[in-house]
Amino acid sequence: MRLNSMLPANHSDRRAFLMVAVVAVVWWIAYNNLQPLADGLTYGLLGLSPQTPLGTALNFFVYDVPKLLLLLGGMIFIITVLQTFVDTHRVRALVEKRGEGVGNVMASMFGALTPFCSCSSVPLFIGFVQAGIPLGITFSFLITSPIMNEVAFVMLWGLFGWEIAVLYLISGVTIGVVAGLVLGRLKLERYVEPFVYEVKSKGNAPAMAGEKLSWTERFERGAEGAREIIGKVWLFVIIGIAIGAFIHGFVPEDALTGIMGEGAWWSVPISVLLGIPLYSNAAGVIPIVSALLDKGAALGTALAFMMSVVALSLPEMIILRRILKPQLIAIFVAVVAVSITLTGYLFNLITGFV
Repeated sequence: MRLNSMLPANHSDRRAFLMVAVVAVVWWIAYNNLQPLADGLTYGLLGLSPQTPLGTALNFFVYDVPKLLLLLGGMIFIITVLQTFVDTHRVRALVEKRGEGVGNVMASMFGALTPFCSCSSVPLFIGFVQAGIPLGITFSFLITSPIMNEVAFVMLWGLFGWEIAVLYLISGVTIGVVAGLVLGRLKLERYVEPFVYEVKSKGNAPAMAGEKLSWTERFERGAEGAREIIGKVWLFVIIGIAIGAFIHGFVPEDALTGIMGEGAWWSVPISVLLGIPLYSNAAGVIPIVSALLDKGAALGTALAFMMSVVALSLPEMIILRRILKPQLIAIFVAVVAVSITLTGYLFNLITGFV
């Protein structure tokens, strides 16, 4: 595509570019000031203490709800605009030609480079599904993205050494690839809610038909796509974050150390099950893992717990429920849980735990 074809062609397009630029600046300012606003509301205006469960939980909720909605709206807008340039049938054909294995590896590696928690990965997951990317490949991204990020990698390196950090990186990517391949082979597209494919169809029709759109029309479609998705999932976002906030503030760390400090064979699967209702990102849960290890937890058991928290959080499942049917969510949880459990056993074996 030539450069001049990417520039605004008329007054309407220039005005649309200006409007999008203004909205982007406002979005950026709002996103980067969410934490001070949350602190000001919970600890300043309401006078709650950050040392209390209620203060911690409410601060978490006030920060995470707008954060996720801003991410959801921004990413869906960008992805929808990009879709107007792409014939997604050709993209899908290219992926299928290279083979799902290569696509799963690429998606998992991309997920390892994106610093998202499980809920924040959902917007890109929706965009990939709408773009016609095979479901198994999109799951490879959804699984790996929350498990792996650069902050978690550096923290693991500092706490446990480079060997454990690299092994964790390899295992996280491997879980994403293997679980995505399994889910892809099961052909579960029928368990995606129909509206996701309806949005995809509407968003891709111009590209498929070869119609040339103005920038104004592209931006309008992006805004429409963002409004439609947010309109369908916002309540699930709030419910999911509310559950995560409650657990974040009120579930005591000491309640988990007794089980995870045990050397019994069942400590790994029990730790995975305990991690599912919780909600955090990898960087946020690593200090908990460090504390658990200080109290005698096995390394593989603690890391399996961490993977479960960041990859299978209950809030994520609630948000995904709006776009995935219960059967697919259950299969997704089962496949990822088994993969994480096996990884936990592997870490325990390597580090000398039985």
